[in-house]
Amino acid sequence: QVQLVESGGGLVQPGGSLRLSCAASGSIFRMYAQAWYRQAPGKQREIVARITRGGTTTYADSVKGRFTISRDNAKNALYLQMNSLKIEDTAVYYCNGEAVIGAPLNSWGQGTQVTVSS
Repeated sequence: QVQLVESGGGLVQPGGSLRLSCAASGSIFRMYAQAWYRQAPGKQREIVARITRGGTTTYADSVKGRFTISRDNAKNALYLQMNSLKIEDTAVYYCNGEAVIGAPLNSWGQGTQVTVSS
């Protein structure tokens, strides 16, 4: 049974920062990659950032230079440092594993709400 528990979201003003955390089953960290996704109201879920087994990171164009994904394999934890937040970053954020790039597990946690508002 895969477990994905996201935390760290909240309400922040534009330009602020948040650090999201994901506690996941060990099996997630044996997959090819781990990733953060987000879903804004009325929109499809989208990839935000990915880190591969080898440590290669990739980011959506909209968050490049502002977000940083990292991982602690010993703690089975995934993180997303979000800086210079914008109103359009408002969404529910989810973590997941990918056996193949772009193919997350069909099992999701509850997510963590990030609201950027003045």
